[in-house]
Order: sequence, then C-alpha cells, then structure tokens
Amino acid sequence: MALHQYLYQACDVEGNILTGRLSAENQQEAVLNLQNQQLIPLKIEQEPETRSLMERQTVSSRDIIDFTEGLCTLVEAKIPIDRALTLLQNTTVKPAVQQLIEDLRQEVKEGKSLAEALQTRPTLFSRMYINMVHAGEEGGILDQLLPKVAYSLAMTDQAKRTIISSLIYPAILLFTGLISVILLMIFVVPSFAQLFKDMGTHIPTSAAFLLGLSDWLTQYGWTLLLIPVGLMLLWKQLNATTERRTRRDHFLLSLPILGQLILQSESSRFCRTLGALLSAGIPLLKSLHIVRGVMENEVLANSLDQVEDQVRGGTSLGRALSNQGQFPVLLTQLIIVGEESGRTAQILEKLAEKFDNTVKQYTARLVALLEPLLILALGAIVGTIVIIMLSAIFSINEVNF
Repeated sequence: MALHQYLYQACDVEGNILTGRLSAENQQEAVLNLQNQQLIPLKIEQEPETRSLMERQTVSSRDIIDFTEGLCTLVEAKIPIDRALTLLQNTTVKPAVQQLIEDLRQEVKEGKSLAEALQTRPTLFSRMYINMVHAGEEGGILDQLLPKVAYSLAMTDQAKRTIISSLIYPAILLFTGLISVILLMIFVVPSFAQLFKDMGTHIPTSAAFLLGLSDWLTQYGWTLLLIPVGLMLLWKQLNATTERRTRRDHFLLSLPILGQLILQSESSRFCRTLGALLSAGIPLLKSLHIVRGVMENEVLANSLDQVEDQVRGGTSLGRALSNQGQFPVLLTQLIIVGEESGRTAQILEKLAEKFDNTVKQYTARLVALLEPLLILALGAIVGTIVIIMLSAIFSINEVNF
C-alpha cells in the first residue's frame, strides 16, 4: 500500500502543542504512530499530493552518511531497528530522507531484515553497505559493523570531495580554453576567407583546411554537444555484460597513471572491508565472498573468486593473493606477515590507511600534471591557428611583390 504524508497537531505529556509531518498508509496508522511517540493527536489531515521543489530533493551521499551515523548510535544503544528508524525519521527535516526512512521502517515492520530493505535501493546503498549490514544481522554484530560502514562511507565521501575540488580549476581552464578556441574559429578565422577572396590569390593548403574547419563549426558545431551523450552511451554498453566490463577494467588497469590510481583505490577498499569483517569475527571465506561483491573493478573481483577457491583448498590468503598477482606486492607480503603473527585484521586496517594516502598522492600528482598540460595544449592550438593565418597573409604579400 502506498504511503501518504499527513500533517498533524498533537499534545505531549507536558501539555505542549506540537505540529509536524509523518508518513503512514492511512489516517489510523498515523494516529497509532503518534500514540507510540506518547503524543495525543489533536488534528490529522492528509497533505495534498502536489509537492514543492523542496520535497523533490533527492537523497545525497551526505544524507546516507548522516543516516548511517545516526543508526550506529541507536543500534549501539540496543534500540530495535524499527524503533531506531522511527527516531531517525524525526531527526531529519529533509522530506526525501524522511520518506526513505519511513519506507525502510515499513518494510522492516512487515518482516524484512534491514539488509533486504536496503537491497531494493541499489542506487542509494552500495553492495558493500548491504553486505556488511547483512553480515552484521546474521552474526548479531550489527553494532560492531555499522560504525565501520559509516567510517568507510565518510572516507569515500571525503576522497571524492577532495578529487572534485582538485579538478575544479582544470575544468574551468579547459572549458574557458575550448570556448575561446571555438569563438576564434567561428568569428575571427572566417574574416580571413573574405581577405583571400578580395585579393584573388590561391589559399595555402593549411589555411584552406583551417577555413574549412571554421565553416564546419559554424554550420555543425552544435553536434559537439552530442559527444558527452555518446560517451555516456558507450560507457553503458561497456558496462552491459560481464565480459565487456572485464575487458574495459583490464584496459583501465593498464593505463600508466590512472591504472595505478584505480589499483590503489580498490586495494584500499579490499583492505578496509576485509579488515572490518575479520575484526568482527566473520569467517575468512565468508568475508572474501562479501568483499568480492564490494569490488568495483571486474578484473580484481574475478581474481578474488580464484583467491576464495584457493583459500577453500587450504592455501593461505597471502599466498593465494600472491599467486594471482593482481594486487600490489606490499599488500600480499604484509598479509602473509599478518597471518603468521595472527594480526591480519589490524594489518589490513593499516594497509587501508596507507593506500588511502597513496590515492591522495596520485590524485595530487595527476592534477598537478594536468594543469600545465592543458595550458600547453590550449596555447599550442591557439598558436597554431595564429601562425597558419599569418603565414597565409605573408604568402599573399610575397606573391604580390
């Protein structure tokens, strides 16, 4: 049954009048929800279905982090999930988040586990999130795993924000440079065509090519807007099947700088997730199966399938990873040391921090390299245009002389 929004006016135990909004299937359930919160309903009416711009807000990654941190606090206090979700719903003012929590609460109330409720929303909750919650519910250690999930989400969000902020200046530089070149080609270069026509001389080949390109941009330049759309469609096609994803991810890993960045990032994800599971007492084989679902790179995920088979056959985790040869040597060697000393989980958590720092360093280097390359490339393009047109003008003067 669909959920509806109700506006209410109620009285608390101290006689204070409270107003607010809640979600319920019908008015009777809305009354029960208020009574469960020790409120006396005075007035309840269904809100019109038309929604304002504020209510159309989407749930952001920051909202998911806040939700997870709040849920951590309540679960650690041994509050049941359905009650915890009710309390969380009353702590947020964002309608989209309120609706999300209410939907989760309703599904839990109907008998689903929290992981099953999360699984129906893959765009909001990652495979790592769902698998960790599932493991926590099965092992009765949700209060131990949720803080690790919240920490992992916070670190991922921080890394993403760092990368985005680092790329703002190069993006502005690239956009400004491309617009300048396009305007130069559309408004400045065509004026030389009239000059050559008035002089009645032969146009040099390089200048003729430039004038032809300028004419094409003037008539069909709008088609350049289709390039981002085409790239998005191509990416979806590459992501359509496991075989295509494997080929795509193998190519990405082979790239000089970007490949190392992806490998270090995936290694960090592997270490943090596996370390959290092992420290919470989850068996190694089950932990590896969960981590397999967390990896975003298909090549590394397939490698973990082989690692899981070898571990099941009696090989140690470090040796199995070393045999595959996909992960960094430092990771495999330190895991071997950790297994020998019985400190695998602790070493994995330290490795996750190390790989996070490496990712930050690679990102900083990439951005530092990108800025001068963009300046040089745009300068070379503008300089080439100017040199071609000036050379063509000088050739006219030589012929006339």
